[in-house]
Amino acid sequence: MMTLTQEIELADAAGRRVGWRGWAALVVLMLPVLLVSVDNTVLSFALPAISSDLAPSSTQQLWIIDAYPLVLAGLLVTMGTLGDRFGRRGLLLLGATGFATVSALAAFAPSAEWLIAARAGMGVFGAMLMPSTLSLLRSIFTDRDQRRFAIAVWASMFSAGAALGPIVGGILLEHFSWGSVFLLAVPVLIPLLILAPILVPESRDPDPGRIDPVSIALSLATMVPVVYGIKELAVHGLTGPAPLLILVGIGFGVLFVRRQLRVRNPMLDMRLFRVGTFSGALAVNLLSVVGLVGFLFFVAQHLQLVLGLSPLESGLALVPGLAAMIAAGLTVVPIAKRVAPRVVVPAALAFSVLGYLLIAAAGDQTGPALLIGAFIALGMGIGAAETVSNELILASAPPAKAGAASAVSETAYELGAVLGTTLLGGLLTALYRSNLVLPDGVPAAVASDAEETLAGAMQAAADLGGSVGEAVQEAAAQAFSAGVGVTALIGAGLVVLAAIVAATTLKGSRAS
Repeated sequence: MMTLTQEIELADAAGRRVGWRGWAALVVLMLPVLLVSVDNTVLSFALPAISSDLAPSSTQQLWIIDAYPLVLAGLLVTMGTLGDRFGRRGLLLLGATGFATVSALAAFAPSAEWLIAARAGMGVFGAMLMPSTLSLLRSIFTDRDQRRFAIAVWASMFSAGAALGPIVGGILLEHFSWGSVFLLAVPVLIPLLILAPILVPESRDPDPGRIDPVSIALSLATMVPVVYGIKELAVHGLTGPAPLLILVGIGFGVLFVRRQLRVRNPMLDMRLFRVGTFSGALAVNLLSVVGLVGFLFFVAQHLQLVLGLSPLESGLALVPGLAAMIAAGLTVVPIAKRVAPRVVVPAALAFSVLGYLLIAAAGDQTGPALLIGAFIALGMGIGAAETVSNELILASAPPAKAGAASAVSETAYELGAVLGTTLLGGLLTALYRSNLVLPDGVPAAVASDAEETLAGAMQAAADLGGSVGEAVQEAAAQAFSAGVGVTALIGAGLVVLAAIVAATTLKGSRAS
């Protein structure tokens, strides 16, 4: 019986370069990637409008953002296994159909609860989309040089979508209600449904993991309590149910791992985690995404609610940084062929640390120019690091297990998105509340709204008007800026941790 390393080396040795059809398939597979990245960015910029219309609490705000990645993260491993067994292209098409349908329902949500439920439904079908795209790339591009470039395009498409999202979303929010941003899924996914059956070859694992209901239940029982516990920890601290929830999730996680090691054809091949490069690249992915999403969470609010920019102006302010992310992701490809990942990834992440430190040093003097410069630095580091780490994850798994490897990679990505919003977003909310000092004369009901969220404070200031309204607005802006400074330092620390992980765990990986 071949070892996992022998399977990978044999597959890479037998790799064949693809022609125009393979590159055309790559273009088609980028459509769902584009959609997901656009959706994430648009939602951040639409949050002030959603807050004004649906009046969600601070906890509901976090759930509106996080319901999607929470459900998605819990189902990714299951969906990756289903794709390996029944066909990755078929699962992709099913996910695209469902995602477009539920997105249309989210567009007309009459309440915060409805929107949260719709976002959870999008997570179910999103779990079918993302592992399928990455695993199909692994099966199409068997030549490592071509695969490295294809994954750079895949990673850069996230950045391209993030760059397009604020612009398109800004235009939509200038002329239509916030619900219009969810309708973007329909025109993006229709070409996928038409072209994928023609251009994208079906692939599956000849010896797939079993469909194990117990393992599916255990994977959900692991992810949901852990992520929900982290959310509660950010809002209520150690006095709430968070510690118990996290312990419960960890307990189910131990049971999940033990079951995968015991059964003959496990749902998730745990041998993947014995490869240091695979585990290290996963950790880099997770921590990098925490830093990126955490930055976007507060910068979107700062641009619109503190600096007073429109959604379109805020989106345009982030375009240079997102363009830098795309450029860095593509530029690092030839560098990664010659320089070891343990050097490339930490060097790239040093730029991201610089971006966070610029925000922390500026304090309440943070203006548009500084935010643009900081995001350019952050984007350069994340773009390069994500390209290298994603390629290492796929290169560390045999093609037959591409679905499982892709699912684990996407789980780390989505968990990072949840943690970025929950940890950094929750910390920022807590700091905002502790630093907010409202002037005398503010009615109790208005003060309660102002203390809940920054958007609530700005809406309260507009309702009050006059000198009292101006005082509320200034107090809220100062409290938020003070929170941003501390949060930026935490974000910088997380990126430093990602660089240390890369330097210590990727030492055995080859640059080519």
